[in-house]
Amino acid sequence: MTPRIESALRETLEREAYGVPVPEDPWPGFARRRGARRRARRVRVAVVAAMLAAAVGIQTNLVPLPGWVPAVPVSGVWSTWNEEPPRGALTADRAWLAGLRRQVADVEDPEGVWRVLDRDAIRIVYADDVGPHRLALLLVPLRLGVVTVSELFWYHGPAGAAAGQMTQSSSSDSDSPVASWMRVDAATGGVAVVVAPVGSTVTIGSGVDYRPSGTLARRQVVVSQASGIGVASIAPTPVDPGITAEVTTSDGDLIRHGVSGSWSGATDTVDPHASTEAMMTTVLSDFAGPAPDRDILRAFVGWALRDSRLTVRDVSVRLRWWGTVNGQAAALLTVRPEGGGVLAYAFHGTPRSMRLDLRLLLPADGADERPLAWRLRAEGRDDATDRVLVVAAAGATAVSLTPHGAAAVAVRLDPFGFGEATLPPDAAATVTARAGDGPVLTTPVPPLENNLSGPPGDTPATRIVP
Repeated sequence: MTPRIESALRETLEREAYGVPVPEDPWPGFARRRGARRRARRVRVAVVAAMLAAAVGIQTNLVPLPGWVPAVPVSGVWSTWNEEPPRGALTADRAWLAGLRRQVADVEDPEGVWRVLDRDAIRIVYADDVGPHRLALLLVPLRLGVVTVSELFWYHGPAGAAAGQMTQSSSSDSDSPVASWMRVDAATGGVAVVVAPVGSTVTIGSGVDYRPSGTLARRQVVVSQASGIGVASIAPTPVDPGITAEVTTSDGDLIRHGVSGSWSGATDTVDPHASTEAMMTTVLSDFAGPAPDRDILRAFVGWALRDSRLTVRDVSVRLRWWGTVNGQAAALLTVRPEGGGVLAYAFHGTPRSMRLDLRLLLPADGADERPLAWRLRAEGRDDATDRVLVVAAAGATAVSLTPHGAAAVAVRLDPFGFGEATLPPDAAATVTARAGDGPVLTTPVPPLENNLSGPPGDTPATRIVP
């Protein structure tokens, strides 16, 4: 896997992590596929309305729709973007904006062709030169048969580009009050742009810090007061910068927004997530369990570093357990950035097809002694099961799983500190361990994650500190 994997898999690997080769700059194609899926869902929602069409040819726009047939709005009609004034230096250039509207093409999907409903009705939300880029954000009305939607489209060209040089780079739902665009590479850095309602304060952050207390902090890059527009220059970085935005509206509402776009890692340098032989020797230096497959373990470590936005140079890694889950190699490992909190990861699978079962940010103090438990999904599916895997530190003499409001259930461990228990998928619980006369250590059992787009610790499901 290349360092580019994060930008391509940010939203598609919501429940599973697979190592796959990624083509050069995959974002444009990915954005098109994501937009097609969104529009397909809307067609399904409006299927009853679509039956009003006289024929299939009308619904697919293969036959022109008579003007008297009413359209059925599905999305964007009540969008706040309809009320937002145009912003950016280029919004006063009427000739350029007219040319840009002519650039907007109909959208071809498997369901049919989404026609631009009215070019004069295309709203220019934002248009400006930003560093080496010329950007425009458009609210575009589209129609497929009797179904109408409005979507946000980003158009991009080099700074100073004529309207004819602008091309669509991505799209997003117009139901969201925040839109963003970014283009960053490891060698030269890049830029991120966030557009929010007028009167909002936009704070853009890049990169993360895992605090020893077990909480996540984001490094603030820029704050834009009241304009609703945030523009940040992003420094060169060997890893995905993990850009995020916090938008405080004029009403005091806080909106957290993940900034997605294109990030490209360097192709002429060593993968910053690739484990060296020296690192692997260190990882295994104090491990007393069965000998792991080094290739599989190396893949697990690499994925953990990519997911946490850390590099080999930033961390020490420890293998806490190695075994088998559903007939496949499995591991529990911890990643400790220097001076920071500890990240626990559990995987099972192969170097080319692995499943991420756990990622959890822990306080640094006592992290290696904590018992850890994680839930399993059905193999090859997203269905939750009642299976819970438990690993306790060496020397643990009593381990139990305690569902909230119920009695503790003892967990029998094998000689390597591994055990299994059952727990209803929606039941909260804790895992507890005691080592001789030592202290009792308790860790919450995290729920199954449905979104892997952010780093561990970004949500309550991926940390134990409130």
